[in-house]
Amino acid sequence: MRRDLARELEGAVIDDVTVTGARSVRRNDTRTFRRALRGATLVSFGRHGKYLLMGLDDGRVLVAHLRMSGQFLLVPSAAAPVKHTHVRLALADGRELRFVDPRTFGELFVTTADLPELATLGIDALDLDRPALEALLGARRGRLKALLLDQRVIAGIGNIYSDEILWTARLRGSRPANRLRPVEVGRLHDAIAAVLGEAVARRGSSLADAQYVDLAGQPGSYQEAHNVYGRAGLPCPRCGRAVERTVVAQRSHFWCRNCQR
Repeated sequence: MRRDLARELEGAVIDDVTVTGARSVRRNDTRTFRRALRGATLVSFGRHGKYLLMGLDDGRVLVAHLRMSGQFLLVPSAAAPVKHTHVRLALADGRELRFVDPRTFGELFVTTADLPELATLGIDALDLDRPALEALLGARRGRLKALLLDQRVIAGIGNIYSDEILWTARLRGSRPANRLRPVEVGRLHDAIAAVLGEAVARRGSSLADAQYVDLAGQPGSYQEAHNVYGRAGLPCPRCGRAVERTVVAQRSHFWCRNCQR
């Protein structure tokens, strides 16, 4: 999504802003949000964890988090309305960036360049080197899957990818984080990079609810490469034993009892 936004919107000028769902801009009020963006130019596109960071020409940042069902759609301004559209950014070139969110958990807000609202986030998963991961694990006795999901520790890993990472690393999600041997930390570090890298290359995971799509409304394809997530009862691609589902950190955890130690 970040790459698509950068390719399509760098240098775009926001002519007008329409907010029909105040919950989607809840960190700003509607008037402040509209005033901050009207006439602004989008000049940079970054990301930290699951937050998209769109830099404005006045030095502030438009921050977005899609959460469970949020979508950005880039369409001609005259395109037919889409249900659950809560924010529309009308661009000077005749296009419109729409924020669509059926469950309204996602959010947009404008903030200063130092991003105080994101101060509690941990290191981004793709910036994590092995020594840093070893230090993070060694300081925590909680279960490994819960640690991977904790955005205050490592930012950017969600439920799907935590299961795929743990399967790739051959590690059980219920393991205490501080009990991993050095060789296991190495496997985990390699798995984080490999799984997230492939997921980005395949443009994300679009599940049966079809709520994750790209700017053009097209689904990703990484769900076709899932090894364990959502595959309870099906054979493990590595050993053939049935994949199991349990609950760890109040989230579904799909794993192979034989492969993950």
